[in-house]
Amino acid sequence: MLKRVVVTGIGMINSLGLDKESSFKAIVEGQCGIKSISSFDTTEHTVKIAGEITDFDPNTVMNPKDVKKADRFIHLGLKAAQEAFLDAKIESFDADAFGVSSASGIGGLIVIEKNSILIAEKGPRKISPFFIPSALINILGGMVSIEYGLKGPNLSSVTACAAGTHAISEACKTIMTGGASKMLVVGAEAAICEAGIGGFSAMKALSTCNDEPTKASRPFDANRDGFIMGEGAGALVLELYEDAVARGARIYGEVVGFGESGDASHITAPSLDGPLRAMKAAYTMAGKPKIDYINAHGTSTPANDKNETAAIKELFGETVPQVSSIKGQIGHCLGAAGAIEAVVCLMSMRDDVLPPTINYETPDAECDLDYIPNVARKCRAEYMMSNSFGFGGTNGSVIFKRV
Repeated sequence: MLKRVVVTGIGMINSLGLDKESSFKAIVEGQCGIKSISSFDTTEHTVKIAGEITDFDPNTVMNPKDVKKADRFIHLGLKAAQEAFLDAKIESFDADAFGVSSASGIGGLIVIEKNSILIAEKGPRKISPFFIPSALINILGGMVSIEYGLKGPNLSSVTACAAGTHAISEACKTIMTGGASKMLVVGAEAAICEAGIGGFSAMKALSTCNDEPTKASRPFDANRDGFIMGEGAGALVLELYEDAVARGARIYGEVVGFGESGDASHITAPSLDGPLRAMKAAYTMAGKPKIDYINAHGTSTPANDKNETAAIKELFGETVPQVSSIKGQIGHCLGAAGAIEAVVCLMSMRDDVLPPTINYETPDAECDLDYIPNVARKCRAEYMMSNSFGFGGTNGSVIFKRV
């Protein structure tokens, strides 16, 4: 029998707040953190808006001498991890049995872009010696482990927009099978730079509603025209249920199901079958309970929202849960999205409130579920599902239960 795993600490940072409480409050209130990009000149870019974090000082989470040695995604990840670790109130632990499961879809794109320009303009001798370690995705987990002395398994998920959710399931597997008693999960992304915006724009994946930033991302709405890039990080402390109870820890929820699948159809175009199988696997593992709410992948792209809606209907039939997407408010945080949205699910369960899908104005005949349009809803949910689907046809779904 698999061991029970619960969440005892959470943290997040995104374009609506530098901590879990302020950002969750803004999300529930239906605020939007999408605005004109300020970190680089967008004159030549088709897309000029993003869910950018403009008031974060990395010196608050790292020694100022070390800030330049790490990419921005690591700065953001450390911020969320520090909040989650503090929130868990763990006073002592077995270092060998406490691991890390980190995630990012792209990793150090900003530092890669910077050093590529240096090579082109000034030659290879100008490359920073910190370039490679600051760009590697698993260095996020490495730095978190060093900060807290965590010597258990140090894992990293690099599965595009499903990475954050996969990091949760990998941490659960590790604990459930006895590889650790505690795991700190952290998903982070910071790809708002010329290469990031330009690359996704070239794929025609991003919304071009530059004149109305707060209206640009509109999940499930008939007039959606693409996603908006976001940046941020989410973190969760997972541990054995028995250990959490023994130390009197606050438990946000139990992870009772997770599922993973591959589309095996197209590297970027989403399918219906892949997400359906990931959700079905999580639902089956959880014992097929009544799911009260689904935090959808809900990217605001024509194909994803239609396919995800169809997959949800196929799985749940006549008992389709309430659904919403927070990407209209903070943008799509890529590899960090699953971790951030898991934190939002757990806080929603704590506060008995479901976040809205903002900018839902014009119904789409192919997106016909209850998306909690525009206004948050009071609801005491017992079970919540969170979905993440990524390029490469990689899918993940996780289910939390109230304890």
